[in-house]
Amino acid sequence: MLPQTENSNAFASLAMESSHSVKHILSIDLEDYFQVEAFAGSVSREDWDRFPSRVEANCHRLLDTFDRHNVKATFFVLGWIAQRFPALVREVHERGHEVACHSYWHRKISSLTPAEFRADTRAACDAIQQAASVRVTGYRAPTWSVTPTSLWALDILVEEGFTYDSSIFPIQHDLYGIPGASRYPYFHTTSHGERLLEFPPATVKLVGRNMPAAGGGWFRIFPLFYTKWAFRRFEAENRPAVFYLHPWEIDPDQPRISASLKSRLRHYTNLRSTQSRLDDLLRSFQFQTFKEHLQEGPYDVSPAGPSDLQAAITQ
Repeated sequence: MLPQTENSNAFASLAMESSHSVKHILSIDLEDYFQVEAFAGSVSREDWDRFPSRVEANCHRLLDTFDRHNVKATFFVLGWIAQRFPALVREVHERGHEVACHSYWHRKISSLTPAEFRADTRAACDAIQQAASVRVTGYRAPTWSVTPTSLWALDILVEEGFTYDSSIFPIQHDLYGIPGASRYPYFHTTSHGERLLEFPPATVKLVGRNMPAAGGGWFRIFPLFYTKWAFRRFEAENRPAVFYLHPWEIDPDQPRISASLKSRLRHYTNLRSTQSRLDDLLRSFQFQTFKEHLQEGPYDVSPAGPSDLQAAITQ
């Protein structure tokens, strides 16, 4: 794994100007508001078709936002969405963005058998590729669910032809995470000796602990200056930060779903300010897709085999 060089002066670097030589990686998990893990206990997948979908309007708002800022993103598309809204996925591709896979049913990998995971992934890729007429090579697990109990999924991704993954969040969390995993991109070597490029979502190390700075709920809950500071930390090391968002996060008027207080806080906090925060972030930094990042030249990072992740798990 790569060495983790850290700035000991923490927030003293906040005033540092953005480096125009670093392009961060912008990604969208293309799913609807009722499909998130926070509501999995309240909304059954059999009832998804009964909920009023808002994914088309929200995705169009994001696409228009990206056009205004002249940036492209990688859209990790849910297969269920691709099958029901193929024109939307096709439009994402035709407007110059990358399409990748976010599973079909948005089930945590730990809840699946290897056979079920393979079938789900194939169904998702088939729906996405039929909609956009493009081969899918990137994967992101629902709820960052490549965890200590589901590392076998990486072997299957390689077998299914994926070249990169962005599913391992190197933090401590009640739903996901491998805290000791690398904070920076690395090649994971599978049990069969094949390689898969892993892109962790952005984190910063504070008082010996990895803190999330990659977007999503963290982008809405933490102050905007924290995200900017984290991005500048990455730029100081000449590294891109991986950022993500969901279309429903720019939709403050979405229907409210009854769930636990924790789930409602995670899902609904600061929805009204997300669009303005996103505009600010896109003005302040440069972004590109995973595909564009990989096309910039030979990708030379330290390899990491199963033993490296196993060591991280036991830390």
